[in-house]
Amino acid sequence: MQGQARSVVFVAPFLAETTQRFIRAAANLAGVRLGLVSQDPPEHLPGDLRSTLAAHWRVDDGMDPAHIAEAVRRLSRRIGPAQRLLGALEQLQVPLARVREELGIEGMTVDVARNFRDKSRMKDVLRAAGIPCARHGLAHDGRQALGHAERLGFPLIVKPPAGAAARGTFRLDDQQSLVQCLEAMPPRADDPLLLEEFIVGEEHSFDSVCLDGRMIWHSLTHYRPGPLEVLRHPWIQWTVLLPREVDDPRYDDIRDVAAGALRALGLHTGLTHLEWFRRPDGSVAVSEVAARPPGAQFTTVMSYAHDLDFYEAWARLMIFERFDPPARAYAAGIAFLRGQGRGRVRSIRGLERAQREMGELVVEVRLPREGQQPASSYEGEGYVVLRHERTEVVAEALARLVETVRVELES
Repeated sequence: MQGQARSVVFVAPFLAETTQRFIRAAANLAGVRLGLVSQDPPEHLPGDLRSTLAAHWRVDDGMDPAHIAEAVRRLSRRIGPAQRLLGALEQLQVPLARVREELGIEGMTVDVARNFRDKSRMKDVLRAAGIPCARHGLAHDGRQALGHAERLGFPLIVKPPAGAAARGTFRLDDQQSLVQCLEAMPPRADDPLLLEEFIVGEEHSFDSVCLDGRMIWHSLTHYRPGPLEVLRHPWIQWTVLLPREVDDPRYDDIRDVAAGALRALGLHTGLTHLEWFRRPDGSVAVSEVAARPPGAQFTTVMSYAHDLDFYEAWARLMIFERFDPPARAYAAGIAFLRGQGRGRVRSIRGLERAQREMGELVVEVRLPREGQQPASSYEGEGYVVLRHERTEVVAEALARLVETVRVELES
């Protein structure tokens, strides 16, 4: 199977640097002819990456199934009938599934893709399967929203049903804040709002590989603090820790819950990203699950924790349905550097001290640049990846790092 050349189409509307890592991994696999579909012109790619592509097709809308389908047809005339259709973005999973069904390409179906993409539908499926998750309600108008709020109680979370990476997600603490939210974002029949109970507890993620409908590998992270809390407080520099003790018995419950969730949602083969909570009473609850590689540089951090290129591992899994489960060789973590103040990046303080104290742990770094525009997400303007054999060393270093390094913005 591995020795047979496969025609593969990768859809990447915008050629961001992280997306390029996934494209490069797929293009460099032996036995792959890769065609790329994008809105950006191929000139946005480095020359060495462009040279690995078998073909490229530019579209006006890289999220539109009709545009994607036409691009796949065009590329298939150049590289042969597409045998796999890939994309790493959350928002692409349903459009890609529609094109697969239309063109007869093997892979995730529309029904399964919608189970992951539509968060209200997802929770209905999970609750029906007995998987613990947040109580919720889908509101198509203001009256429904108020009714769900009365049933769920405050505080509660409001988000779009097809959201990703906490975008458009808000915590509402009382009736007045809900009314203000409904005035700013009135729900409609074709654009509803999802209301969820606010779960109190420690927030984590659970990344896993499924092959032939069976979970064969997993990873765990600890969020410090949760992404929503980071978005509420712009001064917080977010950290994520991957403990080395991934098989510790204290995680037995979430392993069982995650495997059950993926079975219920219908995943056959893929790398998934599940977010979950550990409540104060010790119980677990699933927040949501995505049928695609994790964002926020998690794929990079997992690579360092296992001494394995997870970008390449994902491409091999999706194209050849091969994955050799690696052992966790290190604990690893990432600190996201967020600017303090407003305006462009003015300076970075504390780098020399951080280098002295934690430099030997650093395996990858991207520092904010002077004059850089501030980011609007919890990922901030830069990041630092650390690793060590001992989890406590990484955990302590992450805490010291975000206390030491400060990105100052123009006031």
